[in-house]
Amino acid sequence: MCGRSSLTKSEKELEERFHATFYSDELERYNPLPNYNVAPTHYMPVVTSEDPQHFHIFKWGLLPFWAKDQKIAYKMINARIETILEKNSYKKAIESRRCLVPMDGFYEWKRSGKEKLPYRIVTKDQEIFSVAGIWERWKSPEGEEVYTFSVITKPPTEVMEGIHDRMPAILLPEQEEMWLDPELSGKEAVQLVIDYPPNNMKAYRVSTKVNSVKENDPTLIEPVADSNNTLF
Repeated sequence: MCGRSSLTKSEKELEERFHATFYSDELERYNPLPNYNVAPTHYMPVVTSEDPQHFHIFKWGLLPFWAKDQKIAYKMINARIETILEKNSYKKAIESRRCLVPMDGFYEWKRSGKEKLPYRIVTKDQEIFSVAGIWERWKSPEGEEVYTFSVITKPPTEVMEGIHDRMPAILLPEQEEMWLDPELSGKEAVQLVIDYPPNNMKAYRVSTKVNSVKENDPTLIEPVADSNNTLF
């Protein structure tokens, strides 16, 4: 499961990284950045296969078209790469509604005795990386359109194995354009998701303040004092 991440960069940095621009009205409406503690239900920028030249700000937690209300969204923050082509909730989206989900880190919790210790995982070679995602357009009974996304997850690399049994499907920069290509089938898109090079990843302990979604400040991404802090 990937249930918490960070995106602490500016709009300008994101625009330069992905060669896409923000719509000013969306920024004025949501103003999501910087976010040191991204959690489900937060609105965050994504780049979609439908409009790769622009960022759109969607809500984290997929709402399939058949959902009767928004309660199901929290259960659909992640889509497993192994079953995404089979699940009714995801199989249409993987065919034609793919997106890039920008992050500059994500959090996972490692069990240590009775405790769960938070770690932040980053990539060494990219200040901002992208995770494979899918998105949906859902209409409420009142007629409101809600745009949502889900993060695709995969089995862990060796860096993550000691922390958690799942990780987000990080894309290499050269895979991003292919992931958004509308001519690419869902099956072909899934085959793009490979192990991110483990030597490009680093995990380190962070403060337990991140446990609370109410906390959101730069101290959350700082390493905590620990002689065994950095894993890799």
